[in-house]
Amino acid sequence: MKGIIYKGIGGFYYVITDESKSVECKARGKFRKEHIVPMIGDEVEIEVKNGKGAIIEIYPRRSCLIRPAVANIDMMVVVAAAKNPAPSTAVIDRMLVNAEINGIEPMVCINKSDLADCAELVGIYKNAGYKAVCVSAANGDGTEELFSAVAGRVAAFAGVSGVGKSSLLTLITGNKLETGSVSDKISRGRHTTRHVELLRARGGGYVLDTPGFSSIDPETVAPEDMAWYFPEMRALSGGCRFRGCAHIGEPDCAVKRAVEAGKIAPSRYASYKELYEIQRSRKSWK
Repeated sequence: MKGIIYKGIGGFYYVITDESKSVECKARGKFRKEHIVPMIGDEVEIEVKNGKGAIIEIYPRRSCLIRPAVANIDMMVVVAAAKNPAPSTAVIDRMLVNAEINGIEPMVCINKSDLADCAELVGIYKNAGYKAVCVSAANGDGTEELFSAVAGRVAAFAGVSGVGKSSLLTLITGNKLETGSVSDKISRGRHTTRHVELLRARGGGYVLDTPGFSSIDPETVAPEDMAWYFPEMRALSGGCRFRGCAHIGEPDCAVKRAVEAGKIAPSRYASYKELYEIQRSRKSWK
C-alpha cells in the first residue's frame, strides 16, 4: 500500500494510506544502513503482516525542510498578525526567503484583521509578487481565499507564536487545536505546538503547524545570490550597470532605482541588505 507519513513518535511512523486507513509502522533496517531517516510528509510504500506495518520504500522527495524535519511541502503559508503581536517584516521576509531557497511556493497570510487594518502590509507582499491575504480567524473574514489556496496541497503554516496559526488550522481542518494566549508583558505567544503532524484539510490535502519556526538564517546561499530569492529583485536581474551587482553601493543599480521610485518597499530592501550582510559575514563565504 502507498501512503503518507503524517506523524512520528518514538520510532513509530503513522501512515495514512490511499484507502484513508491509518497504519502504525516501523522503518525497515535498510534505511538505517543507508542513513535515511523517514520524515513527516514522506510518500512511502508499506506492507502489513499480522497487523504490523513496515515502511519498505520511501519515494523521492519534492522538497525537504530541516527545521522542522518535513518532506514534500508544496506551500509555505507565512502567518503574521496585524496586531498583538505586532508584525515584523524582517521575520516574514526571512521565512519567505527560506521557502524560496527550498523550492516551496510561499504565501503571506496576515491574521487578526479584526484588530487592525492590514491592507498596507498585504499590499507590500502582493507588490513583491507573492500571494497574500488578509484574514480574521475570529470572524472568518477572508478565510475562504486562504482555504482555496491551500486546498489539495501540503501546506506548512509558519510564524511566530501568538499570530493565530492554530486558530486558522482549526478552521481549515475542523479539528479543535490548542491555542495559546499572548503575554501582555512580552507580546509574544506561548508555543502550543509540540510536534509536527500532518492534518487533513476539509478541502482536501494536508496542513501542518511548524513549532519553533520563528526565523531562518539561510546557510546555503552565497551573498551574491541572495537577491534571487526576492522575486521583485529577481525580476530586475540584468538591469544593473555591473554584472554581479550587490544592489547596495554600486551606481546605476536597477534595484536601488526601483526602491527610490517606490516600486520596491523599503522594508523589503532593508531585509535584503540585512540577509546579504549576514551571508557576507559568514566564514564559509570569505
